[in-house]
Amino acid sequence: QAQLVESGGGSVQPGGSLRLSCAASGNIVSIYTIYWFRQPPGQERELVAGITGGDIINYAPSVEGRFTISRDNAKKVVYLQMNSLTSEDTAVYYCNARLAGRNYWGQGTQVTVSP
Repeated sequence: QAQLVESGGGSVQPGGSLRLSCAASGNIVSIYTIYWFRQPPGQERELVAGITGGDIINYAPSVEGRFTISRDNAKKVVYLQMNSLTSEDTAVYYCNARLAGRNYWGQGTQVTVSP
C-alpha cells in the first residue's frame, strides 16, 4: 500500500506564501500522475493542480499564476508553492497519486489564510 504524507500547511496572512510537500513511498513520485486537491470549509473537494510522469502540468483557473507544482524525484516529494494567498485559498489540501487504476490519497494538511 502506497503512502502519501502532506506537510507544510499552516496559517498565513493574505498575500503570503506557503509551500506544501507531498512525500510518497516507492517510485510513485517519478511515474504516477500527482494531483493536489483542496476542500474548503463546507464545500466539495476540488482539483488545484496536477503533474504527470512526463511533466505535463495543469492548474485550476483560480490558482493559475499564483501556485506552482513541481517534483523532486530524488527526494520522492511533490511540492505546491502557493503565493499571493487569499482567504478563498483556505482549505484542507490533499495529495493524490493515480496510475493504471491505482488511486492513493494523503491525510491532508490545513491551510488557513486570514488577517
